[in-house]
Amino acid sequence: MKTKLFSKSKYLGIFAKNITKTFKKVIMSTIAQQFGMTEALAILGVKAINEGTSTGNNHFANGEILESYSPVDGQLIGKVKTTTAADYEKVMQTATAAFRTFRAMPAPQRGEIVRQFGNKLRELKEPLGKLVSYEMGKSLQEGYGEVQEMIDICDFAVGLSRQLNGQTIPSERPGHVMREQWHPIGVVGIISAFNFPVAVWSWNTALAWICGDVCVWKASEKAPLCSIACQNIIAGVLKDNNLPEGISCIINGNYKVGEMMTTDTRIPLISATGSTRMGRIVGTTVAQRFGKSLLELGGNNAIIITPTADLKVVVPGAVFGAVGTAGQRCTSTRRLIIHESVYDKVRDAIVGAYKQLTIGNPLDQKNHIGPLIDTDAVNTYLAAMEKAKAEGGKVLVNGGVLNGQGYEAGCYVKPAIIEADNHFEIVQHETFAPILYLMKYSGEVENAIELQNGVAQGLSSAIMTNELKEAEKFLSFSGSDCGIANVNIGTSGAEIGGAFGGEKETGGGRESGSDFWEGYMRRQTNTINYSDQLPLAQGIKFDL
Repeated sequence: MKTKLFSKSKYLGIFAKNITKTFKKVIMSTIAQQFGMTEALAILGVKAINEGTSTGNNHFANGEILESYSPVDGQLIGKVKTTTAADYEKVMQTATAAFRTFRAMPAPQRGEIVRQFGNKLRELKEPLGKLVSYEMGKSLQEGYGEVQEMIDICDFAVGLSRQLNGQTIPSERPGHVMREQWHPIGVVGIISAFNFPVAVWSWNTALAWICGDVCVWKASEKAPLCSIACQNIIAGVLKDNNLPEGISCIINGNYKVGEMMTTDTRIPLISATGSTRMGRIVGTTVAQRFGKSLLELGGNNAIIITPTADLKVVVPGAVFGAVGTAGQRCTSTRRLIIHESVYDKVRDAIVGAYKQLTIGNPLDQKNHIGPLIDTDAVNTYLAAMEKAKAEGGKVLVNGGVLNGQGYEAGCYVKPAIIEADNHFEIVQHETFAPILYLMKYSGEVENAIELQNGVAQGLSSAIMTNELKEAEKFLSFSGSDCGIANVNIGTSGAEIGGAFGGEKETGGGRESGSDFWEGYMRRQTNTINYSDQLPLAQGIKFDL
């Protein structure tokens, strides 16, 4: 099957010459050739060996080589030179200098830069979506969807660039007025995870840029080529607008490279996405230097299914939530809390739907489920299932690792369903894999809400009901304790415009919507005396 994905791109003619023997040596698999990965990499400017440090159009790196293997077929996609301490220092000096220039640009003009970036993403949606799918392993449609999120946050940010408003506040002192205004915060450090290798970066950068900040991005070492591609795209926009180096920077490597940012007092805000364990380390380190942390950590998301729930909504919502991205979303559905009166019916419907799922190459759109990110994730998945069975869980749909033709990477697993109790240790823990736990509740919806809230994480939640009182109870102060609470839709997926994030061990951070542009700025309160007197607050007298 020959792809037509790039036939209409104006970039094809420019980049076709870059499809060299070097690329052909890098990508040799049938899958990669069949689905046009060679062309995609060329269009995105991803080379066989890439400099993993960049300040925009300047690329350099002196660290060890990081190899990126696709979980789709186990093949080497490309290599990235990692960032050394000296490389990092060069980045920070360039970024801090750029900030002094960039913050002086009027916010609507900064919004224009983001608008242009969004348009470039529209033009390159297909090759970038393909790279996301091939390097991370999510389905091609999800790869395209992730790039669409990037486009959407750019559109959102452009509008906000004319709405960075403060407020006027009445003063208790005559002849005085108070006001509140917002200023750029400085260099924003971004640490992203493998499961959304491009979207999370854009959620932060699009807002940070319109606020007047500059960004340094440490991408996941499991998806480094996505950072190379994104940097190439924004670098072209910055060059076209004659903007200085340092507005968009990338660094690459393991956790030690991330530590360079978390300990750096020149970075007032660190936005970190990943595990709760990682978040504890980042949050503590940044707090010790009185910096700010925006933490997007683990989820243990549940759907409550009440007696009035519509199965036509329940089944696709629960199944996609559980198996989409092979269960590697922080918003993936981990638990179904089902009323005992409809338990058997819902259980049988979910189990039946699982029998229809197809597992395989995510670039082939006939498949529903792609691979886990690597064999370490596979081992974690296997250990979790054994733990669940040892604690008394009853397996309804058995999991396991797939072998044979098409599964040579060793990263493809079968989604599992296990009947369990909420108090099981393994149920209390987030496993980044397609394991779904089913449990019953009896009585009123309050009992289900108690189970839903009875975990350490607080990211996403949902209730399936046609009963208004149940829905409103779930959304009330005594309902879900999560940052996201949905009615008659699943737990997975975020929509640009709403503030994304959670409570408890999810970290409390918010991204991508509502008024959280304020998180990328510093608040300043001003008091102006326009009288010729100096009255003091609270009626204090100080006569000289």
